[in-house]
Amino acid sequence: MPKNKLVDFRAVREAVTMEDVLSHYGLLDNMKRSGDSLSGCCPIHTGSNPTQFRVSLSKNLWNCFSECKHGGNVVDFISRMEDVSAYGAALKAIEWFKLDPDRVYAEGEGASEPTEPRSSNEVPARPKSAPPSPPTEAKPEGNAPNPPLKFRLDKLQREHPYLTERGLTLETLVDFGVGFCAKGMMAGRIAIPIHNPDGQVVAYAGRHVGEPPESTPKYKLPPGFRKSLELFNLDRARLESGPLIVVEGFFDAMKLHQLGHRKVVALMGCSLSPAQEELIRRHTDQHSQILVMLDEDAAGRSARDEIAIRLAKFAFVRIHVFEKVDQQPEHLTAEQLAEVFA
Repeated sequence: MPKNKLVDFRAVREAVTMEDVLSHYGLLDNMKRSGDSLSGCCPIHTGSNPTQFRVSLSKNLWNCFSECKHGGNVVDFISRMEDVSAYGAALKAIEWFKLDPDRVYAEGEGASEPTEPRSSNEVPARPKSAPPSPPTEAKPEGNAPNPPLKFRLDKLQREHPYLTERGLTLETLVDFGVGFCAKGMMAGRIAIPIHNPDGQVVAYAGRHVGEPPESTPKYKLPPGFRKSLELFNLDRARLESGPLIVVEGFFDAMKLHQLGHRKVVALMGCSLSPAQEELIRRHTDQHSQILVMLDEDAAGRSARDEIAIRLAKFAFVRIHVFEKVDQQPEHLTAEQLAEVFA
């Protein structure tokens, strides 16, 4: 390895396929091929069920649906097979497949320091366009957390036509503290309180009633508030049992909560920040199940695979794909939500 160079995990993952790795271990002939996928007995825990281990060839990802309850990319697979860190697994891939040093060694963001190997349960390095995750002990964004508010918006109108149109009941609106705000900083908007994991209100999001004019933002957040440090509804979701559902928006989370699945958090967008990833990691473990359920649009489809890969480092992760374009979690009925977990 070139001196003072870093391992570019993304380049390693792009250069090596799961077929390459399975072939290296002599496992490819034991897998059943069906369209875009491979299936067979899990080689990690040496299982005997021929359908428990699956590989998506197009996504270059694997999953064990049995004892491992885990999945990931080629580096994750080598890490578990060899019982080494993700860094050590990347080095093995570079050696086994004789990868071009100019491609897999790089300086700067998106790579891992050779002097600081990761444990096999850590999340792989971010793409070069995104900042690397800091140590667990540090604040993920490198700054102080969002401070709790010293006030509350009261006298919010719960029975507003817009909220009725969104299908939310009065019980749900009271539970989440949501309502139409007639005056103040959120005047003319639906005020949605955002809590930190300890249940303290750190901000209000203001949703424009209906579709806003072209020059008006759909959501208004207070100056200085960093939504990337919070997960909407985590304060209550962390106390619930069952699979954790990760959605994009406030109304998605509130609607699923109303339908009976209360272990749900919203990213407040379609991207997962390092801080949000760390919050999910702290409140899950290797036995936890996570369902990534983003909107069925271009942004959601683009983001969900990357989010699933990152969360699969410490929990069992599935991706929900809606049947129709532009469908969202809040559009689900109780029956449809039950079928998701059937």
